[in-house]
Amino acid sequence: MIKRNIEVELLRTAGEYPVITIIGPRQSGKTTLAKMCFPNYSYVNLENPEHRSLAINDPKTFLKMYPSPVIIDEIQNVPELLSWIQVLVDEYPQKKAMFVLTGSHQLSLREAVSQSLAGRTAILTLLPFALSEMNSDYIKSERTALLINGFMPRLHDQNIRPHRYYRDYFQTYVERDVRKLIAIENQQAFELFMKLLAGRVGQELNYNSIANQVGISAPQIKRWLSVLEASFIIFRLPPFFRNYGKRLTKSPKIYFTEVGLAVYLLGIEREEQLERDPVFGSLFENMVVADIYKARFNEGYEPGLYFFRDHHQNEVDLLLPDGTAYIPMEIKSSRTYSEDFLKSIRYFRKLTGESNNGVLIYDGELEYDSDNISIRNFRNLNMNG
Repeated sequence: MIKRNIEVELLRTAGEYPVITIIGPRQSGKTTLAKMCFPNYSYVNLENPEHRSLAINDPKTFLKMYPSPVIIDEIQNVPELLSWIQVLVDEYPQKKAMFVLTGSHQLSLREAVSQSLAGRTAILTLLPFALSEMNSDYIKSERTALLINGFMPRLHDQNIRPHRYYRDYFQTYVERDVRKLIAIENQQAFELFMKLLAGRVGQELNYNSIANQVGISAPQIKRWLSVLEASFIIFRLPPFFRNYGKRLTKSPKIYFTEVGLAVYLLGIEREEQLERDPVFGSLFENMVVADIYKARFNEGYEPGLYFFRDHHQNEVDLLLPDGTAYIPMEIKSSRTYSEDFLKSIRYFRKLTGESNNGVLIYDGELEYDSDNISIRNFRNLNMNG
């Protein structure tokens, strides 16, 4: 069983709050993590119709049958239960980690938690495996293999073929969760929308362009995007917004939380096919950005990540918070180092007047530090230490 980087933050938080809420996409390992960190807790899953019915219709009996300390899975199915948990928690103000809750819908669960458990729960976000969590043999795999297989725990635990896994994942979880949150009248339009998103990873969002291609309105596209984000399928990387006397772009970029799903949606099945695909560089960037995104959550922080682009097409792929400043990071899929790769990092540092470290992430063997810039192979970028 793979040890998760978030465990340190989870156990520390368990000594601080009476309720721990773990959110994240389906099959990211939330239940496994909770059971591994709290092996003596009882467990109940609200996906089970009988458990869900009892929790809805008779919450007092439900909580007597499953007293604390307890892990309650998929709490978003019965948000009304949170008010009853609040009552129990307030009766024992000195007790910690009485309830460990898991959930798969960010917006609805956060809203319910903020209403009922404000100040009583810590919220942790668990995403699929980070590169640093995988075994060394897998990390050394060809980058095409990493992109196609992705980082979903069950795929690796059960040794499932990636094309089969992501097909079932999309049909069973993505479509089902989206249907729960909004009515999808045109399934074909939604599938086309998902494929268009996969082809646009690392690009700025143009709602009107996507709407025209899918054949629905731009407001509807925005609504679908919000639901995908709430279900942890995608995330948006906002543009850097400080005014340095330059006109800056205002549209966010789009990335998939699981790059393997994006590869599947593009119809790419073989490694040699992927290496030749025009979107390969963007998928590589998606993998690296998502890995840093995971690291921020694993350490207990909000992502706080940005990209920079001005109207002269000066661009930095990623800005990582570092106190009140930001570390500029460039991501290249190239295996060969070029001094030219550092231009945007130096431009950003000159623009801001800050001299913090920059990082170039690529797939080459040459690694060194120079002029406060670290050149690293993406496999050696351990953001958790």
